Amino acid sequence: MSLFWRIFALNAVVLGTATALLLWAPVTVSVPVLLTEAIILVGGLVVMLVANAALLRLGLAPLGRLTKLMTTVDLLRPGQRLPASGGGEITEVIRTFNAMLERLEHERATSSARALLAQEAERRRIAQELHDEVGQSMTAILLELKRASDEAPPALREQLHEVQEITRESLDEVRRLARRLRPGVLDDLGLVSALTSLTEDFATHTGLQVTRRFDADLPVLEPETELVLYRVAQESMTNVARHADATQIAVALRHTDDQVVLAVTDDGCGVEAPREGAGIRGMRERALLIGGSLDITPAPDTGTRVQLTAPVSRKQP
Repeated sequence: MSLFWRIFALNAVVLGTATALLLWAPVTVSVPVLLTEAIILVGGLVVMLVANAALLRLGLAPLGRLTKLMTTVDLLRPGQRLPASGGGEITEVIRTFNAMLERLEHERATSSARALLAQEAERRRIAQELHDEVGQSMTAILLELKRASDEAPPALREQLHEVQEITRESLDEVRRLARRLRPGVLDDLGLVSALTSLTEDFATHTGLQVTRRFDADLPVLEPETELVLYRVAQESMTNVARHADATQIAVALRHTDDQVVLAVTDDGCGVEAPREGAGIRGMRERALLIGGSLDITPAPDTGTRVQLTAPVSRKQP
């Protein structure tokens, strides 16, 4: 039934009921109208309007649900759909909207995948240049400073030693940046070793206590899945250091059925409604890249838990 005939039928029910009541009810209207008759007529009009409004609200309720979903839908949380049953124009609008959402989610996932892959390629290139070009140049400078320090007079030797220490610290920082841009250990030794190195480095530079709980029977994952899990753990720990005012972080990685679950939990100030900043939205986009889901919830006691659930996609032998 079309929207026109749906509204027409609702109004016809109300008007027909009112007409039947006037025909069979023992009610007369005098000229001039008596007060009691006016009260009865006004009361009947009010009942008609209320009944009409209730029936229209019931009939147009699907449009209200559609409007609400339109204003709250988020392409980074796929699967939000309205049930479309029956027939008519409203049902067709809902079906069209659901199809549009599916198309937009697919296009968003495809474009995000291209952007993230390009970003990772650029990270790899920059990390390689930092390691090969800048790192080697600074290493050569250290060697020259060592040779000059050995040949310098005592008055100048102390200053050269200070320059050596500054250069060595700068070299360590360059290497740390290169590892953050593209962790070579992830490609060479796998996800567990990469996460272990990441948590140890994080604890050293922030002073926070980091505990690790990794299942022993973790499956071998696709490189894209390992990279997404690593990046989500990295971003989550960075957010904790910046915003959570925490003292402890727990990083867990477990295998359940056909899924791998990464959980990063802190004991900080906690969140009631986390702000969807660039970092969180970036994690959601990475989760969609591998068909996973990201949940940010309050921890059982205090703090926040970031949990990424990723489907297991094993490497081909």
